[in-house]
Amino acid sequence: MARRPGVPTVADVAALAGVSAGTVSKAMNGRGQLRSETRERVLAAAKELGFQPNALARGLLEGRTYTVGVLTTESFGRFTIPIMLGVEDALGAGEISTLLCDGRDDPLREQHYVRTLLSRRVDGIVVTGRRRDPRHPIGVLPIPVVYVFAVSESPDDLSITYDDEQGGALAINHLLRTGRTRIAHVTGPQRHLSACLREVGARQALAGSRGTFAGGGALWGEWSEAWGREAGHILLRSGDPFDAVFCGSDQIARGVADTLRETGHRVPEDVALVGFDNWDVMAEACRPPLTTIDPNLPELGRFAAGRLLRAIETGAVEPGRILLPCDLVIRQSTGAAVARA
Repeated sequence: MARRPGVPTVADVAALAGVSAGTVSKAMNGRGQLRSETRERVLAAAKELGFQPNALARGLLEGRTYTVGVLTTESFGRFTIPIMLGVEDALGAGEISTLLCDGRDDPLREQHYVRTLLSRRVDGIVVTGRRRDPRHPIGVLPIPVVYVFAVSESPDDLSITYDDEQGGALAINHLLRTGRTRIAHVTGPQRHLSACLREVGARQALAGSRGTFAGGGALWGEWSEAWGREAGHILLRSGDPFDAVFCGSDQIARGVADTLRETGHRVPEDVALVGFDNWDVMAEACRPPLTTIDPNLPELGRFAAGRLLRAIETGAVEPGRILLPCDLVIRQSTGAAVARA
């Protein structure tokens, strides 16, 4: 058969395979009751012609738009961007596009974007944000919804985040392995769930070695370098000796490092330092570079996108709360060569 010039169409594949255009669509989409030899003949014809199904046409046939909404409450992007990169990594292989909507922590704006995404007929929605604390669900929707990083209050939703307690224990166990015995803890606001969970994991790890926090207990403050500098002075004025500090964030750790350096205390020779977040802007610019806990935000996004794809295919979300493990990234602030444990 003489091939027509230009981009091959469904009609070209149908003519070469000797079937109808509808049969080509069923064979290409893996749907419908077709004999295996018919499907193979269609696929062979498509390969010979170099035919690629049009995404819009495929979506119309399958009742899908091959788009997913990402709804966030975080304008800054510190957490949303790494998560979205992971989401796009997972969805890209399926030729699925993402639409990012920033609700700016405003319930009215968020509901506006929910309606907008539904009007765009997205296949599903990923909900994320700037805090780990449980949040109100965006509603009962006719499409699958997966919460990542920020978890839903509803047990009927699927929420995926990282394990703060495991991360806190990972930091303490690393410091114990380096021979530190008097470990202080400086962290963020006690009203934040993530700060509380990291403190629990660290405290329980210390208790396992019959230890307690140096300085009389955890120091609670803000997620800032300024608080880290202030907390460093508080620890030094307490008179309670310490040879390591586990900080609830890399920002706090960088502030503590500044105070230690300015008061003549060497890191890591006198005091070892561990942060949390593996925020490269902070961790690598710290003096010395900071050992830290990595919550693997891109992996959270990839995992969440995979679960969303499964829900889109099956038509049902598997409810529950999934915690993914954190990693330890070792740099010079604990006296070890760069490595990942």
